[in-house]
Amino acid sequence: MSDQETLAVYARAAADYAKGFARSKDTDQEEDYTAFTERLAEGARVLDLGCGPGHWAARLRDDGYQAEALDASAEMADHARAAYGLEVTVGPFEALDAMGQYDGIWANFSLLHVPRAGFPAELARIKRALKPGGIFSIGIKLGGGEARDSLGRFYAYYGEDELRQLLTKAGFTVSRSRKGNGEGLAGGEETFVVMTAHG
Repeated sequence: MSDQETLAVYARAAADYAKGFARSKDTDQEEDYTAFTERLAEGARVLDLGCGPGHWAARLRDDGYQAEALDASAEMADHARAAYGLEVTVGPFEALDAMGQYDGIWANFSLLHVPRAGFPAELARIKRALKPGGIFSIGIKLGGGEARDSLGRFYAYYGEDELRQLLTKAGFTVSRSRKGNGEGLAGGEETFVVMTAHG
């Protein structure tokens, strides 16, 4: 994700996002986290792809996994380092060039900033980075097309069946799909889907 307007929003909101949003509004994702981690062995190597303020990467680390983190926002990465002592790689999603290194990749509402035209290539990159049978969790806002929200962030939207088809085409087997509603950083209720898949 290298959209400059989107990155500017996260630069301005980094501290408030971490304090006011991340800790209070991810509480309904316990079952998503469980679905991801229950397939991981103790000490598994995992990547939080688009880690934002770092709370999920920190939780993965604290739960005994070898957690790595990548985010395109230098400000979010700085917060993750300061708040959680995380080592965060700053770079776009395209910086992921690993080959068969991860047991799991957690992409929690981050890949929705990837343009639709580049999404299949991103899924292929993730598939390559995972070990055979590796677990992948992805959260996406439901809808169609591409648009900017009221804060100026770029989003690509997908239908539930469309996302499942894209994952299948990329070589994943979807084992779980959960739809829900939640309030995002921009405010307002939005419908989302979280899918758990394996390679």
